[in-house]
Amino acid sequence: MFLTYFLFIIGFFLLIKGADWLVDGSSSLAKKWGIPSLVIGLTIVSFGTSAPELIVNILASTADSNDLAIGNILGSNIANILLILGVAAMIYPLTVKKGTVWKEIPFSLLAVLMLAVMVSDVWLDGTTYDVLSRSEALVMLGFFVIFMYYVFGVTRAQGSDGDDLEVKIYHPMLAALMIVTGLIFLFLGGKWIVDGAVAIAQNLGVSEGLIGLTVVAVGTSLPELATSAVAAYKKNVDIAVGNVVGSNIFNIFWILGVSGVISPISFSSKMIFDVGVAVFVTLLLFLFMFVGKRLVLQKWQGAVMVAAYVVYTAILIWRG
Repeated sequence: MFLTYFLFIIGFFLLIKGADWLVDGSSSLAKKWGIPSLVIGLTIVSFGTSAPELIVNILASTADSNDLAIGNILGSNIANILLILGVAAMIYPLTVKKGTVWKEIPFSLLAVLMLAVMVSDVWLDGTTYDVLSRSEALVMLGFFVIFMYYVFGVTRAQGSDGDDLEVKIYHPMLAALMIVTGLIFLFLGGKWIVDGAVAIAQNLGVSEGLIGLTVVAVGTSLPELATSAVAAYKKNVDIAVGNVVGSNIFNIFWILGVSGVISPISFSSKMIFDVGVAVFVTLLLFLFMFVGKRLVLQKWQGAVMVAAYVVYTAILIWRG
């Protein structure tokens, strides 16, 4: 049992390092082949940074640990807003772009509302259980394509050619080795995390959903937390909110979409509460843009968000 817990902890390191090497190696080869930095940023970097959550979800759903898969996504989205943005705003107020407020945050809200509708089969259709079916997952992927089209159009319209994206060039053989090693690390790390999360839930007598909503969700979000905190400390916060909101959209439309296509995901009825929390915190972020200083997430608002996350975590532990 000690080995399972040890591998669970090591799994987070492998997962994060594997994603880094996969992104760096792929970006290097893409740059070497003359692919524009803009395309690299919108594809390799964007998809690579979501790889940890994707791998965990695929392995969890194929192992019938559906609560863990759903909990990982909902927990990540809630932690992204309340914890990551909350901590960053407490360090330094976050200025939010108008496009993020009026387009990306509402699109993120649409994503979580769609999820709520799709997993409410018992309430809407009178069935005996809730499930995210393959057809619903395909709809999610369709919306993800629309989102990527929007992001690409906005980036081009702003006149950015992506030259601000620094891509380190490695020898092609080394880059290929980084990609292969990164994929191996992602698989091993994801498997150890899923196995460890299931074991922890069984030994503590709690649900897999609780472990997914807390430990796994926060663990896979640690790189974003560190990056946002450092950016806020350096007062480089121009795109912090946009990155978090974009990550939340990726989590639902891309990761749950892919996971659901591979294997339909059954949904525990008590996790509807967590979907409601995800809706609430997204609405809260939107409303905070018009309270006090417009389009700025202020320090006191960040403190409220972190406090809300502590309360939410306490409710999860009490619920078990």
